[in-house]
Amino acid sequence: MIPTEARLSRADMIRCALCHEAPCDSRCHALKPSTLLRSIWFGNEQSAALTLPESNPCLTCEAMCERACVRPGEVPVRDMINRLYYRVLPETETPTPPDESRLACDLCGVPLENPFLLSSSVVASTYDMCARAFEAGWGGACFKTVSTVDIHEASPRFSAITGDNGSLIGFKNIEQLSDHSVAENMAIFRRLKAAYPQKFILASIMGQNDAEWTELARLCEENGADAVELNFSCPNMMEEGLGSDIGQVPELVERFTLAAKKGCSIPVLAKLTPNVASMAPMAEAAKRGGADGIAAINTIKSVVGVNPHTYVSAPAVRGQGAVGGYSGNAVKPIALRFIAELAQDPALQGMHLSGMGGVETWRDALEFILLGAGSIQVTTAVMQFGYRIIDDLKSGLNLYLAEKGFSSLRDAIGLGLDSLNQSTDALERDTVLFPQFNPERCIGCGRCMISCRDGGHQAITLDERRRPVLNGKACVGCHLCVLVCPERAISTGRKRVKR
Repeated sequence: MIPTEARLSRADMIRCALCHEAPCDSRCHALKPSTLLRSIWFGNEQSAALTLPESNPCLTCEAMCERACVRPGEVPVRDMINRLYYRVLPETETPTPPDESRLACDLCGVPLENPFLLSSSVVASTYDMCARAFEAGWGGACFKTVSTVDIHEASPRFSAITGDNGSLIGFKNIEQLSDHSVAENMAIFRRLKAAYPQKFILASIMGQNDAEWTELARLCEENGADAVELNFSCPNMMEEGLGSDIGQVPELVERFTLAAKKGCSIPVLAKLTPNVASMAPMAEAAKRGGADGIAAINTIKSVVGVNPHTYVSAPAVRGQGAVGGYSGNAVKPIALRFIAELAQDPALQGMHLSGMGGVETWRDALEFILLGAGSIQVTTAVMQFGYRIIDDLKSGLNLYLAEKGFSSLRDAIGLGLDSLNQSTDALERDTVLFPQFNPERCIGCGRCMISCRDGGHQAITLDERRRPVLNGKACVGCHLCVLVCPERAISTGRKRVKR
């Protein structure tokens, strides 16, 4: 992997809108700038650098791409490409893999051409949508939950917490299940399997009683599904006793898993709710019911934004708000915690874990894999950026596996578990790692000093040139300064052993 200081980031191109049919491409005859910028955005700058022609066309151009931008002059397209040439490419030692064979894996024994699936949601709710995703390169799709529940959606039904450039950090929905009839959904499954026999169809279902769980599982298998996912986790159901109401009661999880298993012979996954203190009891109950795997996490119950004038939380539906499901990159740490909990549970050994919750980049996906997930599901990032993100998910992960010398994705599953403790009690506490300041990158903003002074241990001052100076006697090595530096000019330095 390239050193951190050689990497590019979203901050370097924060005004880029990641356009559809980007105007910058129309003014460049040597490169496709939008694809390169999108790869940088999704942490895949190495793969982008490896696609560059040997000779840099930006050295002799007039940056017409920047003038054509929907935000003229605000996105440093030429500078980004130059940095790919002269900062990233020299540090990239592994060539582009000749194929994607390393990404091949399986879900409960059923082959997957790559680990990336659309998760059960609006992004996988029609034949045309799934077909376009399959054509784009997704390995499969978990179709929006099939049920006999009469669905009437609210409007609006989304709200979000946004970052500095308007991109979604956290996303709230009050969306429910598929609004197609069971028969309509079965017809879609048949069409998808006929047109894309190599793609994985994961059928999400929700029954209202034992008989429905059994019947829906049977129908899904008969109509082409490769596996069934049991929705024990939707937080947005109008009626009690459905969705996350089930997923918080081990006895109900076991009971309805057993009912679904009676109806089919294909693999069954239980999709569990994160709205619990511990997920292991529910996962163990699903295993007792016969589940072959666990899918986690679904969205987290949340309230996002209260209007200071109307006093109604978002999304407001005719003057009323409601608790809804929270997703997006903001929930990834919580999702990783639950995946690790399940992977480290001895009672669940051998079960497939399908991980989801905040995956946007290949690095996000890799973190789930390192903590035990064998497949990855994505929704919110697709809602924001489209099916096209699969290009960087696949190429970034494929290059990483090649760099590490792994012959298969399976070689990486669970590698992060041995070093992860469920409590901080096991951590060593006798050394301090001092921060190290890079004067060439430092711009003298003083953010490190402010944070250390008001939120740390008063160990940083500024000299006459506005450069940070560390007081080693006061520094405890918390690394708050590393996190707040806007220029990534602070890294881990020397170690001091406490006396």
